[in-house]
Amino acid sequence: MANTEQQVWFNGKMVPESQAQVSVFTHALHYGSSVFEGIRAYDTPKGPAIFRLKEHVQRLFDSAKIYGWSIPYSKQEIEQACKDAVLANGLTNAYLRPLAYIGNVGLGLTPKSTVCEALVAAMSWGAYLGDESLEEGVDVCVTSWNRLAPNTIPTGAKAGGNYLSSQLISSEAKRHGYAEGIALDVNGTISEGAGENLFFVKNGVIHTPPTTACILPGLTRNTLMVLARDFGYEVREEPIAREAMYLADEMFMCGTAAEVVPVRSVDRIDIGTGKRGPITERLQTAYFALIKGQSEDKWGWLDYVADPS
Repeated sequence: MANTEQQVWFNGKMVPESQAQVSVFTHALHYGSSVFEGIRAYDTPKGPAIFRLKEHVQRLFDSAKIYGWSIPYSKQEIEQACKDAVLANGLTNAYLRPLAYIGNVGLGLTPKSTVCEALVAAMSWGAYLGDESLEEGVDVCVTSWNRLAPNTIPTGAKAGGNYLSSQLISSEAKRHGYAEGIALDVNGTISEGAGENLFFVKNGVIHTPPTTACILPGLTRNTLMVLARDFGYEVREEPIAREAMYLADEMFMCGTAAEVVPVRSVDRIDIGTGKRGPITERLQTAYFALIKGQSEDKWGWLDYVADPS
């Protein structure tokens, strides 16, 4: 029988997953000292293409820089590792997880070495909130957990430790029967979902919390803002009060894993008609057409795994 073990790019080499091993003394296991990305590749008419690969890899390096860590590979090497991981696992649609972390450098909060180890894994992973969520929408709630204050942990870095907050937000929501949880920031205004950025539509204007609301500035968020403005919609980044959600005409969540998901209710209060709204549907349709190579890639965001020619 052929070996079907998943292949992982691990510290510069493609190896079977069982050989991608780390020490029990890995600093990241004890102190959360890791940064990562979630990236998707989609099957297009020209073959698998990774969406906004360069921007994701840039953010990986930016996240490490915030903590004073260095990644001992170039951005181009990490980009190629992402492509190689898709190819090595025979995937056309894939979720990619580049991860840079402080390895076995000894215990103690301040690592004795700030040079990261790195890996890239590629796997099949459907819509994060379920395939049906993309059309039917989801029910969400505001949880009792706030997002991190800006002078505690920088939310602009996509760091592993940040997602302990996300786990609390999401698990509380799920315990109460919701698909996902939303957190407020320390000022009591809307921040983001456990793993998604948020958008609201009111009277044809699209609103989203600003980066100062302790959000991760998502690349899917940026993509949708670009698409919306290209369609001629006004997009405002501004603080949003909790009650503004209940009065919105439409609401949707977005992220690389979640993609673009309509929100039909918050705290059991219907948003608009309680169904996917027309602006949400238009942006969702445009987003999927773009990432799947079915519309013009005016911004050069598709990075093909192999030469399309």
